[in-house]
Amino acid sequence: MENGISPFYFNFIMFEDQGLYRYLYFCMCLLLYIAIITSNIIIIIVVSLEETLNKPMYFLISCLSINSLYGSVAFFPRFMMDLLSDIHLISRPACFTQIFVIYTYASYEFSILGIMAYDRYVAICQPLHYHNNVTLKIPFAWIYPLFTLGLIVYLSVKLPLCDNRIARVFCSNWAVVRLSCVDTRLNNAIGMLVTIISIFLPLVFVLYTYLRILLVCRKSSTEYRGKALQTCLPHIVTFVNYSITTFCEITLSRYEPNELNPFIIVILSLEFVVIPPILNPLIYGLKLPEIRKQIFQLLSFQKMVS
Repeated sequence: MENGISPFYFNFIMFEDQGLYRYLYFCMCLLLYIAIITSNIIIIIVVSLEETLNKPMYFLISCLSINSLYGSVAFFPRFMMDLLSDIHLISRPACFTQIFVIYTYASYEFSILGIMAYDRYVAICQPLHYHNNVTLKIPFAWIYPLFTLGLIVYLSVKLPLCDNRIARVFCSNWAVVRLSCVDTRLNNAIGMLVTIISIFLPLVFVLYTYLRILLVCRKSSTEYRGKALQTCLPHIVTFVNYSITTFCEITLSRYEPNELNPFIIVILSLEFVVIPPILNPLIYGLKLPEIRKQIFQLLSFQKMVS
């Protein structure tokens, strides 16, 4: 314990000198960030203003967009600043804040997707009970990650550290825990427990609900199956995409930095925080005809005004 230090700054060691290419990468990230902000805000505005979309499913879609904005703001501004900088230091408070925001973003995503699966299950398998307010489950989905991930971050903050070099492009909890001078089995055990509850339980629940939906659709008419698939397909694509990116992030965190190619580490890190926020509004905005119709009407109105 006495040998431990508490560095006020962490150093991201995965950034390399890209020369003039840094400006190209910065512009690409800036355009991507603008696209994420714009597309998700459009989804939120359309769902909020259109009365025909005042249903639990669309409310949950807007929650996904809010969460995408929440997670993106914790990553993109800092990442773009590091692309242009020759020094990649982040203060200790800023690092742990980034860990908390990005990890709660991930947990919120799974919680919302789990509630969306339940919403689709009730709508298809128990339509007479659909008007029961599914959104009552939203507060739990928001509050639970605050406490569990707050505990994880607190335990990491209390660790004495023997180094300040983080082999990532953003602050990761396990990357910080690796720097500890003391035994971290408690951190590891609590982290695994929270991961199972936050990720694998929603995964099992979603798989179960869609199995039940498939069983119901199998006994229904072709038209009914088509409508059910139309409303479920965007959610399935979103859930599979996010499960894959999260699995890559969890797997990446368990490898030693010198065991992987730096390029792979960077790509997998970016995949976790970049793909879902840009893909979600595209999937729901283009696939669901109700939202697509309202988006086109909104854009057409803006053209007429201008």
